Amino acid sequence: MKILPILMITLGLVTAYTTLAEQTVNTGGLETIRGASTIDQTRKADRLKRVIKDKNPIKRNYVHQPPVIPHQIRGYRVDTNSNKCLTCHGWKYAAETGATKISLTHYESRDGKTLSEVSPRRYFCSQCHVTQADAPDLVDNTFKPIESLGND
Repeated sequence: MKILPILMITLGLVTAYTTLAEQTVNTGGLETIRGASTIDQTRKADRLKRVIKDKNPIKRNYVHQPPVIPHQIRGYRVDTNSNKCLTCHGWKYAAETGATKISLTHYESRDGKTLSEVSPRRYFCSQCHVTQADAPDLVDNTFKPIESLGND
């Protein structure tokens, strides 16, 4: 009597294994931004895009848009022990370096209290700010900035 449950479990595992082994990935004819590749393939990474070299701040397209970074940040250390961005953009150094000061909102807690240091939730800059790269649009984009920001 004990052999029947063992036989049923074994048969079920063999059937499940052969079914999974025979399955192929079907993308339904869709292509990803990275091109045609299936989930079970490893594709060579695209070349890194050329980052725009130090330039004036880039215009924003909508209210509360985090500004993009107009310079290279590869190699910048931003971790729990240090933040390279703050050596230029922190209020203490911005006038001296000529960099844009970080917003006062970065010194507010979740409850709206003003802090003496950058809020922990705003400390990791690249969560919101990205480097501006000289790259073509990945998808068609018909977005138009709002007129009140004065972008032409």
